[in-house]
Amino acid sequence: MAAARGHVQDPNDRRLRPIYDYLDNGNNKMAIQQADKLLKKHKDLHCAKVLKAIGLQRTGKQDEAFTLAQEVAALEPTEDNSLQALTILYREMHRPELVTKLYEAAVKKVPSSEEYHSHLFMAYARVGEYKKMQQAGMALYKIVPKNPYYFWSVMSLIMQSISAQDENLSKTMFLPLAERMVEKMVKEEKIEAEAEVELYYMILERLEKYQEALDVVRGKLGEKLTSELQSRENKCMEMYKKLGKWPECNALSRKLLLKNPDDWQFYMIYFDSIFQLIDAAWTPPAEGEHSLEGEVHHSTEQAMAFIEQRITQEANSARPLRGPFLARLELIRRLRHRGCSEEHKLGDPEELMFQYFKQFGDKPCCFTDLKVFIDLLPPTQYTKFINQLLGVIPLSAPAEEKLALPANIKALQQHLCVVQLTRLLGLYHTMDKAQKLGAIQDLMSRYRHGLDFGKSCLKTELQFSDYYCLLAVHLLLDIWLEAGEEPAAWHCLTLLEEGLAHSPSNAQFKLLLIRIYCMLGAFEPVVELYSSLDAKHIQHDTIGYLLTRYATAFGHYAAASQSCNFALRFFHSNQKDTSEYIIQAYKYGAFEKIPEFIAFRNRLNSSLHFAQVRTERMLLDLLLEANISVSLEESIKSMSLSPEEDDIPWNDLRDNRDLTVLFNWDPKDRGISEEHKELSLEEETIWLQIRSLMLRLISGLPALGHNAQPKNSEKTTENGVSSKIDMIRALLRKLDAAVKSGKQFLEQKVQYPVLGPPPSRMAGFFNSGSCQCQTSLFHLVSEIYELDTIGLEDSAAIQERIGNSFKSLLEQLTDQFNKCKGDLLEVREGRFRTHPNILENLVFFVETISIVLWVCSYSDAVLRPYRSSLQKKKKKKKESVVAMPPVFTSFQDYISGLQTLISNVIDHIKGLEINLAALKLEELSIEDNLLSQEEKKFTKTVLRKVQNSYQHAIQEMGELLKKRLDTIKTLKV
Repeated sequence: MAAARGHVQDPNDRRLRPIYDYLDNGNNKMAIQQADKLLKKHKDLHCAKVLKAIGLQRTGKQDEAFTLAQEVAALEPTEDNSLQALTILYREMHRPELVTKLYEAAVKKVPSSEEYHSHLFMAYARVGEYKKMQQAGMALYKIVPKNPYYFWSVMSLIMQSISAQDENLSKTMFLPLAERMVEKMVKEEKIEAEAEVELYYMILERLEKYQEALDVVRGKLGEKLTSELQSRENKCMEMYKKLGKWPECNALSRKLLLKNPDDWQFYMIYFDSIFQLIDAAWTPPAEGEHSLEGEVHHSTEQAMAFIEQRITQEANSARPLRGPFLARLELIRRLRHRGCSEEHKLGDPEELMFQYFKQFGDKPCCFTDLKVFIDLLPPTQYTKFINQLLGVIPLSAPAEEKLALPANIKALQQHLCVVQLTRLLGLYHTMDKAQKLGAIQDLMSRYRHGLDFGKSCLKTELQFSDYYCLLAVHLLLDIWLEAGEEPAAWHCLTLLEEGLAHSPSNAQFKLLLIRIYCMLGAFEPVVELYSSLDAKHIQHDTIGYLLTRYATAFGHYAAASQSCNFALRFFHSNQKDTSEYIIQAYKYGAFEKIPEFIAFRNRLNSSLHFAQVRTERMLLDLLLEANISVSLEESIKSMSLSPEEDDIPWNDLRDNRDLTVLFNWDPKDRGISEEHKELSLEEETIWLQIRSLMLRLISGLPALGHNAQPKNSEKTTENGVSSKIDMIRALLRKLDAAVKSGKQFLEQKVQYPVLGPPPSRMAGFFNSGSCQCQTSLFHLVSEIYELDTIGLEDSAAIQERIGNSFKSLLEQLTDQFNKCKGDLLEVREGRFRTHPNILENLVFFVETISIVLWVCSYSDAVLRPYRSSLQKKKKKKKESVVAMPPVFTSFQDYISGLQTLISNVIDHIKGLEINLAALKLEELSIEDNLLSQEEKKFTKTVLRKVQNSYQHAIQEMGELLKKRLDTIKTLKV
């Protein structure tokens, strides 16, 4: 706000200053009062009126604020303070399109103002009006002929080409025009800045004029490309590749490697180009230079000699670089892939990796370096290779210890590298359970010993031996998931909690804890863990699924609501933020970043995670509020929900989840494959379709319930309700199709790796009986509507169908309840066993009951007027008995049946609460022979967290069901 104050010398600025201060300090009420005082004395002080509107907007009075703003905007102000204040207000209202109108009027009144033209351009940029931006840029350049303004216009042409639906139009009109505009400046020698050369290069590249782009970079204009290291060389390399000029690629990459022998990207280009030249049987010309960039290597002998020279050079240096040594392994791999016999000249891969380990094994990156080339080893050599590596690590066994332990950090890093390679080569997977338990104890002893080296570490630093603990947990996960032994899962949690106590910033410990707690159905500890990860910006999209997938699954409604809000806040602010990034890019001439920002915004708008969280959040809001604190109709209205509207971009949905965020040392055949990722996306999309259709069906209910009086077919067409029922029926057909797809998908029995994507809630939705019940409810809505249309007299068949539906629904709900029975925590022989599926079934049951009651409310709204008219007839005819149509009896039986069922469920939940509270954790253990003394102190923490999570979840569900029971008691036809 302070930036909008202008010059203090102006008396009006002095008067406005207190209001600005109040707004800056968040004291909006005082700002409004101060503005009112000022307006009494100075009615024409428009800026005061706008500042008052900002105060009103921030105190939630949007309508009043908007009215005030429009009063000022209608006067078409040209005073800077008012314009700036209105801009701020419209931005806060998320109405950037109104800012454009504001400055259009200002520019008409003051056509020579550079500032207003500039603001108009930026206003268009915020709303993506590229054509108008182009015109505004040129208008600005005519007033003030500065280069940046001219190139703003050029960039706007490029943006028109990017956003054009017709690619042909883009390449025949927008880009050629942009090219001509830049060429004009080149001919007139008016190119001044690097950004302008970058823009020219971008246009030529998009027009696929690669030779011209290369000429620009290599020519005089290219000398301006200085802001990034090797910017010019990288652009040349890009064009050489696109033009297929492999000799130039080779010569340039060789020159760059001589300067920096550790730059991996140039090794890859060097090898790519050599093999391209070999395949093309290229030979250097008899005379003159080999290429524009000098000498070219075109045979494997030259490549091997070049790499050996780099290695010799590094071997003699005090701190050798890793690049040349890894390049040799990369060359061996490529030669082997091509079936070349010359690979042996470079040496034996096993020996080379051994030598590499001796040289770089104490660096944390050694494992990831060797991981890439591990497939060069034959499986028969795995054990020998690991033993060979272990043989060179300086380990010493203290007298009282069985283990040979490292004496310093370097030896620890070396040993850790070998342990990670052991896991990668699958040697741990071949062990039996007893061997694995021995290995776990060994790893944890090494972990605890390694903590001695990290005593001086800060809380924000990781302990040197953390990976030992993680590897031990991975072995326990194998035992849990392969043998189905749940004590191993508890042991995992114990070790991770211990690890986190020593290394509170270790994200991997937190991520694994989140995953395992969720697999056991405990959501409460996860919220705090995720919060402590301090996810930043894009991570809300890439790793947010770890939290939101389970948010609504385990009954922690308040925490789930908070988690969804947390995620949605990022997505909603993205729109506004990206506009600001684009504006800054224009201001500072970072033109090549603008298409990236647009692509980034589109990527987030099309995010699968965004669509899922938005849908679940709205369903959750309805579950917690509709017909409890406000009516279903009001809830739906406040969310701007409409059954006709589907705002999910199904064709452009993007899976932005980072499915490899959890460290994984498994062999390739056990890791996450591309097929797993595709199957997970398919499953999540089907589940999203089901949830989205359910939400739209619910949103259509209030519109049907409006017409409580008996209808005839003519009337329904007039008032539009029949089109509503048609919409409901169409959605119902889509839902049936989505459910069918879901069932077909689940028939494949897909098993994801434990550290891969978590399965969706779809299987639980079907297995709990919730799906069948919820779809039956909407088919019932269709029947009730039919009854309402025909009337009671001629509807015996429909009444019978409705009566059968009521009975069937009660049976289905009872079956659902039966699947919620049993203890969440079972204690056998002093050991814990969890049943998270019971908790998930209970959550689905509570959700289904809410939909049952909304449908009941609709049925009640339809039947009640009929009942009233029958009673009036009875009074007129003075008959003691009037035969009640069977539908009333069926409905009353259904309502009383529901009351009994919900009461039983509430009693069951009370029973679960009592059982959980009665569990004495002191008497419980998780396989004592698995745990050391060190670990036992963390066991109780873990058990307590899970117990508390279950208790709070069922309390929240119990409270919600009580509110639903109160609602049903009001329905008495």
